[in-house]
Amino acid sequence: MKLADARLYLCTPVRDAAFCEAVLGAGVDIIQLRDKHATDAELLGAARTFRAAADRHDALFILNDRPDLAVECGADGVHLGQQDMYPADARAIVGDERIVGRSTHSIEELRRARDEPVDYIGVGPVHPTPTKPGRPGVGLGLVEAAAREAGLPWFVTGGMNVRTIAETAAAGARAFVVVRAITEATDPAAATRDIRSAIESTAPGR
Repeated sequence: MKLADARLYLCTPVRDAAFCEAVLGAGVDIIQLRDKHATDAELLGAARTFRAAADRHDALFILNDRPDLAVECGADGVHLGQQDMYPADARAIVGDERIVGRSTHSIEELRRARDEPVDYIGVGPVHPTPTKPGRPGVGLGLVEAAAREAGLPWFVTGGMNVRTIAETAAAGARAFVVVRAITEATDPAAATRDIRSAIESTAPGR
C-alpha cells in the first residue's frame, strides 16, 4: 500500500491478531497503534501482531507518538500530535524511509505542517470525540481549507462513520481516519466494509 493511495485509516489501541486480520481484510489501508495506557513492552508486543497482519494485507502500520519504538518494531512510520516531538526530531530518529504524520487542528497548524518534514497531515477533529477529550470539533471549514491547501496526503478525523463521511467528502475529503465506529463495533469487519463502501461511493478518487 502506498500512502497516496490510502483511503481508510484506522486508529486503535492494543488489539489481538483476530481483530487486525478482520479489519485489514475488510478494507483498512493503514492501521495505527495508539494506546496511551500501554507500557513499552505491551506496545512492542502488540506491534509484532500489527506488523505481521499489515504485511499479510499489503497495508501500512503506523505507531503513535514514539519514533524510537517505531524503529524498534519495524513500523512503517510514526504519527505525531501537536504536543508530541517536533517532526524534525522524529525524522532524525526514523530516517527518510519511514513515514512521519502530523495532526493539525487549525489552518495555521496545517500551513505550518506543509513546511515540516512530514509525509501526511491529519485534519480535525471535525466533530468532538471522546478519543480527544477537551478538544472541540473544528467543523468542515478546515476540511475545505485542507482540500485547497494541504499539498500532501491528508486524512480527516473526528467522528467519522457511515453517517458523517458523506458530508465530509462533500467538503473535499477523500481519505478518513476512523476510530470508534470500528473499534467499538460488534462486528468490526462488517463495520469496516460499510465504511469503506461509504467512502468509495461518496468520495471517489483521491
